[in-house]
Amino acid sequence: MNKSKNMINLINYADQLIKVLDSLKKTKNNNINKISKKLIEVCNNNNRKILVCGNGGSATDADHFVTELIVRFKNNKRKSIPAISLSSNSGLITAAGNDLGFENIFKRQLESLANKNDCVMFISTSGNSRNLIEAAKFAKTKNIYSIGLLGSGGGKLLKYCNTSYIVPSTSVARIQEIHIFLLHFFCELIDNSLLKNK
Repeated sequence: MNKSKNMINLINYADQLIKVLDSLKKTKNNNINKISKKLIEVCNNNNRKILVCGNGGSATDADHFVTELIVRFKNNKRKSIPAISLSSNSGLITAAGNDLGFENIFKRQLESLANKNDCVMFISTSGNSRNLIEAAKFAKTKNIYSIGLLGSGGGKLLKYCNTSYIVPSTSVARIQEIHIFLLHFFCELIDNSLLKNK
């Protein structure tokens, strides 16, 4: 009896994800295409890099994406791609949070690391994290191209990004699952592009 109940719960849980994936299939994907094109453009230029940041689970997504870019996704015959996770240096983050305020932990890093030809990706399930908004405002003033992977309507962060994709859900879990799905999709496209242009 318990096994049957657990299986029903698992199926219902999977159905929630499938529903969001179905909505992804039904969209025109214009913004996903724009994001893909920009990432491929940056990755094909040796003098440019991708900077990625997020909070909590989105911070680990930033780390994951950067790892795939630097090490490899599927194919180890392509070059390593310059990429930095702004979420991974605990000493730097805690020092910046303590000395400058938590809202400035990503902005401060962009001040020293980002160039106008780079691209910064903001990953957020709400789009309302102040530290991401402050960093996005800074990127906008410096004409650094910004990409938002968002959810819950996009939040305040939406207006500061050049291009965004908003997962049509308010469930943090579903948004994060689609974010990692899209990050892997971008990795696949980047791999294919770099191998083709080798």
